[in-house]
Amino acid sequence: MVQAGSEQGAREIEIRGQRAEIRMRSLVVAAAVLAGIMAGAAQVRAQDQGYWRAASSMAVTITSDVTIGKGKLTIDFFTYPLAPIRTLKPTEVSAVFDADVSAGISGMLYRLKIPAAQHFNKKNTLCGDEDTQWMATYVTGKTMQVAFFSGDDQPVFTFDAMQGTSTKCGVFTYAR
Repeated sequence: MVQAGSEQGAREIEIRGQRAEIRMRSLVVAAAVLAGIMAGAAQVRAQDQGYWRAASSMAVTITSDVTIGKGKLTIDFFTYPLAPIRTLKPTEVSAVFDADVSAGISGMLYRLKIPAAQHFNKKNTLCGDEDTQWMATYVTGKTMQVAFFSGDDQPVFTFDAMQGTSTKCGVFTYAR
């Protein structure tokens, strides 16, 4: 009787050890996946960092040149706090910027607050009489496209939503 009980106890200990090993492997895999996602987001953010010269007529007319730095956006010598929210998937970038979805592209979504009363070149504003709350960026080569959005809610980045939205303020193009 004692021998049967000790065999059962040993078996239970072995099963607990296997379960712990499985949990540990799962945690290692999850940590590796999370690290990869974070590295990808950091790479996307790094692409849009720095000084960008206004390249489209809208950018020249409204914002002039821009600089994206760690935690800040500078437009026409005005600086605003900037918080990275998430990496945009290729289909989301394509919906906003009319980019080729099959090119393996990605972009970045930021949260910011530029008051509606803020005037830039020739007394222009970014979003009319609404505060600018969101900024999406997409870099390809030496060109960056930026879309500004109003509204408290995070923009929905689908083709249908972008076609019917009233919160998309405009798309601007910049170059290095």
